[in-house]
Amino acid sequence: MYEKERQELILTLKEKGITNERVLKAFLEVERHLFIPQALHGHAYVDNALPIGFDQTISQPYTVAFMTQVMNPQSGDKILEIGTGSGYQSVLLHYLGAKVYSIERNHDLYLRTSQLFDKLGYRIALRCSDGTLGWNEFAPYNGILVTAGGPEIPTNLKKQLAPGGKLIIPVGDRKSQQMHILQKTGEDSFKTTIVPDFSFVPLIGREGWKIG
Repeated sequence: MYEKERQELILTLKEKGITNERVLKAFLEVERHLFIPQALHGHAYVDNALPIGFDQTISQPYTVAFMTQVMNPQSGDKILEIGTGSGYQSVLLHYLGAKVYSIERNHDLYLRTSQLFDKLGYRIALRCSDGTLGWNEFAPYNGILVTAGGPEIPTNLKKQLAPGGKLIIPVGDRKSQQMHILQKTGEDSFKTTIVPDFSFVPLIGREGWKIG
């Protein structure tokens, strides 16, 4: 279903600089329309963010592809995702061979996505809690990917990153952010790259934005 639209999306991603063939194949194989409301299925393969209910969105495909390409997960990598949403990013990481641990703050969204994973047969570890605190039980992680914009980089997430691992997080105000890409070079040292012009829903939590 939507095969032509998926092929067109791949062309769009290539034009915007996505070159990793593994990532492009994942976007071709993982059906985005399964992760959005049925009324929006006709827009599933347009390069736009879309509402998924509960004041949350599924990110623009290019943004998801950019973060996935930067993370470049390898088979067996442990990846922590902050902000499960409807589960699309989680499944892409899983498709690429990562062992995915994902945290969703909104309980209703958590329940709906958990049921979707069960229905589709994906074995992805999912919990409902404050993502800014991470998931220390399974740390350290080869990669941590944050799909909401925070005012700063949570200390807990830095601590839970394995040596050599990458932390990708949008940082800025509630409307626009810069993507911070941190690579852990030592116990408390990081090499940081910053890419401008992104827009995510707010990262709510103890080390993020407060509700209200």
